[in-house]
Amino acid sequence: MGTDTLRSDAAGGADPAAERRREQRGWYFYDWACSVYSTSVLTVFLGPYLTSVAESAADADGYVHPLGIPVRAGSFFAYSVSLSVIVAVLVMPLVGAAADRSGRKKPLLAAAAYTGAAATTAMFFLDGDRYLLGGLLLVVANAAQSVAMMLYNSYLPQIAPPEERDAVSSRGWAFGYAAGSLVLIVNLVLYTGHDSFGLSESAAVRICLASAGLWWGAFALIPLRRLRDRRAVALEAALPGFRQLAATVRDMRRRPLTLAFLLAYLVYNDGIQTVISQASVYGSEELGLGQSTLIVAVLLVQVLAVAGALALGRLARRYGAKRTILGSLIAWTVTLAAGYFLPAGAPAWFFVLAAGIGLVLGGSQALSRSLFSHLVPPGKEAEYFSAYELSDRGMSWLGPLLFGLTYQLTGSYRDAIISLVAFFVIGFVLLARVPVRRAIGDAGNPVPERI
Repeated sequence: MGTDTLRSDAAGGADPAAERRREQRGWYFYDWACSVYSTSVLTVFLGPYLTSVAESAADADGYVHPLGIPVRAGSFFAYSVSLSVIVAVLVMPLVGAAADRSGRKKPLLAAAAYTGAAATTAMFFLDGDRYLLGGLLLVVANAAQSVAMMLYNSYLPQIAPPEERDAVSSRGWAFGYAAGSLVLIVNLVLYTGHDSFGLSESAAVRICLASAGLWWGAFALIPLRRLRDRRAVALEAALPGFRQLAATVRDMRRRPLTLAFLLAYLVYNDGIQTVISQASVYGSEELGLGQSTLIVAVLLVQVLAVAGALALGRLARRYGAKRTILGSLIAWTVTLAAGYFLPAGAPAWFFVLAAGIGLVLGGSQALSRSLFSHLVPPGKEAEYFSAYELSDRGMSWLGPLLFGLTYQLTGSYRDAIISLVAFFVIGFVLLARVPVRRAIGDAGNPVPERI
């Protein structure tokens, strides 16, 4: 949706610019609300805890049997995450198209957000051998988060004119990382000092999990009060079933430059997601670092990602989003190369690596989101951002597969971590070849002075 639409949407208010800033501030708070789930639940606590619950329910051979299928207890968390991605991939195109055609994104955002928050809060009851409950809640929460993020991202071209989007997107990511850092500090105090609070380790973890859901639900009220629904642009009847996904893909094929950007994003973002998910494995297995060191490293990434998102946002205003993203991909490559040479048993150097990841993590993701917003045709924001989220979530198995295969063939986590450089090099080449100014024009949007 272009600047003219933004202007007409705000025409009824006394001060359109002030109204737009108010809506932007509300939009930031959804990142503040839901990022705690990603940090405290997915990154830190749920994986080890759900694995321990599954192991307590396992048979003598170490297997659990969901729906009668033998599954090694140590793989149950990974399989649950994979299933949640499949559910999200099936649901997002349908919800995105419904949001664009009805113009009522806010009720759908509320439904997805509170479904995810409720499932996360219910993780308080995940104890004993209730691994099936844990798997179900993880699938619901993770899929709901993906759907909600797709709807949340699709507001960006509606609440910010082209010249503001890099800064607005970067502030949103910064809000998210700030919230993740704040709650993770509180969680770690509770977890490490659970005895002094009269809690068992299990109870402390369950409180940390549930608190993320309560935080998510409480702060989601702010964007839901401030964001506004827009009049629908696309008035056709919604397509039934999964024909909508095929229709979205056909529509995108008429905009090959938008597809070219999505392909580049798919490649380099897969590398980013794999580094995030496998860095702790590299630290514990290859470098011999303890759990406390890894948790502090995660916190360091969160804190520095705030500064990194804001700093890269400022660089984008001066040099353009595309050039800044390309620079961040070079920084990712250098960081991974440095990680290959890290000495074992040296936490200080691992913290340096975490700092490097944090400084480029938020900015590269925030600017990718804002750049893509320029490539979305007016009236198809949610539908196209569902494809963007599919690129983010639905293809995130390629990097872990390469990481695992490299380790299997070489027996070295150092070789596995350096193999991920391929994603950043290929992504750099693909993005460099995209003529973004022409792509923005082809999408029917005004071309910013600097992009």
